[in-house]
Amino acid sequence: MGTVLSLYSNVANVQCAMCRAVLETGADAETAKSLNDGIVYLMVVPYILVGIVGYFVYKQLSKK
Repeated sequence: MGTVLSLYSNVANVQCAMCRAVLETGADAETAKSLNDGIVYLMVVPYILVGIVGYFVYKQLSKK
């Protein structure tokens, strides 16, 4: 699993460089706001998933 994920790290770095390039070329405020919104969405999803899994684990352990 780790090997598969490590194959995608280069793709992530390339995309990060593309975002930086777009913002450095004098993008308008709407583009910057959209990029920031996308970053927030990407940050929130893992926390929501961990919360859901934690909730179900808690429910399973509290049944015993």
